[in-house]
Amino acid sequence: MERSFDNDRRPRGRDDEGGDDEGEDRGRGGPRRIRVCQFCAEKNKTIDYKNVDVLRGLISDRGKIRPRRQTGTCARHQRRVAEAIKRARHMALLPFAGEMAR
Repeated sequence: MERSFDNDRRPRGRDDEGGDDEGEDRGRGGPRRIRVCQFCAEKNKTIDYKNVDVLRGLISDRGKIRPRRQTGTCARHQRRVAEAIKRARHMALLPFAGEMAR
């Protein structure tokens, strides 16, 4: 017995283009914004442990290294950022922990 599927009855996967939900928000988070790595976009911006102003923007207020999905950096530069932050912490240029609540 041969089964034939209509296009209307076929289950849609993630890669299929659906006509029903195009243009709507993606549920809780909304539509994703495409981010470009700031270090790839600006070639003269370097990642260095001595450049504390740039590194401060890549750590949270609690002192944690912010992930790629928040900062938009590519994988190569995220590894270099993590290494530079750790070096700056070791040299006491950046705090290991964030500001203490008093």
